[in-house]
Amino acid sequence: MISGMKFQLFLASLFSQIKGRHWWFGMLLWIALCLPAQASVILRVAIERDVNQVKVGSSTTAVVKDSSGRTLGQLPAMNAYYAQPVSGGVALDKWRSALFWIEPTGKGFVYIGDRWYRGRTLVVPTEKGLTAVNWVDLEEYLYSVIGGEMDTRWPLEALKAQAIAARTYALYERQRQRNNPIYDLGDTPDRWQIYKGVLSETSTTYAAVDTTAGQVLTYKNQLILSVFHACSGGHTENVEDVWGSKEDYLRAVPDFDQNIRECYWARTFSPTEISTKFPEIGNPKQMIVEKRSPFNSVKALKIVGDKGEKVLRGEEVRTALKLRSTRFNVSNGNGGFLLQGLGFGHAIGMSQWGAYNLALQGANHLQILGHYYKGVALTPIKVSNK
Repeated sequence: MISGMKFQLFLASLFSQIKGRHWWFGMLLWIALCLPAQASVILRVAIERDVNQVKVGSSTTAVVKDSSGRTLGQLPAMNAYYAQPVSGGVALDKWRSALFWIEPTGKGFVYIGDRWYRGRTLVVPTEKGLTAVNWVDLEEYLYSVIGGEMDTRWPLEALKAQAIAARTYALYERQRQRNNPIYDLGDTPDRWQIYKGVLSETSTTYAAVDTTAGQVLTYKNQLILSVFHACSGGHTENVEDVWGSKEDYLRAVPDFDQNIRECYWARTFSPTEISTKFPEIGNPKQMIVEKRSPFNSVKALKIVGDKGEKVLRGEEVRTALKLRSTRFNVSNGNGGFLLQGLGFGHAIGMSQWGAYNLALQGANHLQILGHYYKGVALTPIKVSNK
C-alpha cells in the first residue's frame, strides 16, 4: 500500500518508466490505479493479445469513445467490426484513434473475438499488433470463471469454494500486475483462469458467486496465491517441491480424488519424439527418475541419450513433456518410454475433484478451503488503489 507523497512519487517514477512507449499507457495506468475503492472492483482481462486484427461488437447499440473519453459515434447492435492496427493507433470502421472504448448501452454484452462478455471493451495497439481487453466487474467475471473451471452440476459447496479461491486468485494477480498499464490477467488456464464470457454462466455459478460475494482468503492479512488444479491423485504437494517458492499456506495434504477416472493417465513417447524435443541429447536411451517429493511426485527426471543428458526439474518435468502430472512411473523398453501416472495439474492448493468429493461427503465450502489452504482467514474484500 502506498499513500500520500509516496503515492505521487510512485506515479511519477512509473510514468517516467513508460514515457518512451505510447503516451496513453500512462492514462490507462492512472485509471486502473484510481478506480473507486470498495464495492465494484473492475478487472482488466486480456481476451486477445498481440493479434493482427480483432472482431468486436455489442448486443445493444454501443458507444465508441477515443483515448480522451470523447464519444466518436455508435456501433449498431449485433454487427461485427474488425479493429486493425494502423500508424498512430487503431482503425475501427470509419474511425482512427490511439485506442478505442466500446461501451454497450443498457444491459448489453460486448463481443470480442468469438465470444460474448459482460462489461466493456478496450482495444489498444501494442508492439506486436492489437490487444483487446474486457473491463468487467469482478463478481460478474466470476460468474463465468466458475463455469469454466468446474462442472456447474457439481455440489454448490464445491462451487462456492471455487468462487472464493478464484476471486482471491484474480485479486492476487490484479495486485501483482498493478504496474501493467494494459491488463491484470488473461483468460486461459496456462497461467490464469478459464474465462469464456457469458457462455459458461449458469444459475449455479450465480448462486456460488452471490452467496460468497466479496469474500477472499488471506494469510497474515495478505491475499494468498490461491492456486488450484483438477486432481492430485491422492495427495497434494508442498509448493517448494514443485515451484521452488515457499508459501506457508500451500502445504501438502491428503486428498480425496483417488476414485476419479480422469486422475489416471498413461503416455508413451517414441525415441523420435524425445529427440525432437531435446535434440542436444541425440538418440534417447533411458529415462531415469532421479528424485521424488515426499509424496511420490517426480522432482527430477534425467533423460540419457547417446550425445548427452537432459535433467528436467520441478514443474518443468510436467510442462516440457506436456504431462498431466508429475506423479508417475517410467518404463523403458522396446525403444520407447511408457509413463503411467496419477493426477491432473500441478498438485498445489485445492484439488477440484477433491473438493467435489468432500462436498458429497457433507463438507461445506469453508471446510474445503481450510483443508487445502493452511492457516488462512476468510476476509471481506478490501480494495486499496493507493
